[in-house]
Amino acid sequence: MKIYTKYILPKRLNKEMGSDDFNQTRKEIAEKAVGVVLEVGFGSGYNIPFYNKIQKLYALEPSRELFNYAEERIGKVQFPIEYLQASVEEIPLPNNSIDTIVSTWTLCSISDLPKALKEMTRVLKPEGKFVFAEHGKSPKKLNYLLQKLITPLTKPFTGNCHMDREIDKYISNAGFEFEEITKEPEDGRPLMFSYKGAAYKGENS
Repeated sequence: MKIYTKYILPKRLNKEMGSDDFNQTRKEIAEKAVGVVLEVGFGSGYNIPFYNKIQKLYALEPSRELFNYAEERIGKVQFPIEYLQASVEEIPLPNNSIDTIVSTWTLCSISDLPKALKEMTRVLKPEGKFVFAEHGKSPKKLNYLLQKLITPLTKPFTGNCHMDREIDKYISNAGFEFEEITKEPEDGRPLMFSYKGAAYKGENS
């Protein structure tokens, strides 16, 4: 599995996440980002073209092999990009240093999601914002049961993706307060349920 994770999976993710089907959502999320931005799960940089109001981007991506696919896209933008080869459970940035955190289809794959979200609240400025597009637990009982059954079988081959996480609860339990959130099934993908929105640090974060 180590060879698969290091070499085969990055190539697969780069290809699959580059689908034009994702671009409208990427644009919707990235256009909300302002100032100094941390993107967790930067991948191969498919969000880059949609940032238009940012000063600097910290690209957090533990897989150097996946990040390397972003080279051409990085070369086309004017704002500085600093690569952080790190885990979101231990973000190498100071407290209260980030204006916007962006996550697109990343929270499903983080091993210790509560710890990662706490780290995100730590580095986010008091007036900062977390914007996200994720997929997770379906409200339909049959679909959720299938998600729970399939996830243990597929996550070794999908970068630890959990289909069955109740994304909004994880976010709120970390101390975020929602500015907006939409939850809806994904067209043509019955086992995928979409969560999109924006959240701020709560007073006790």
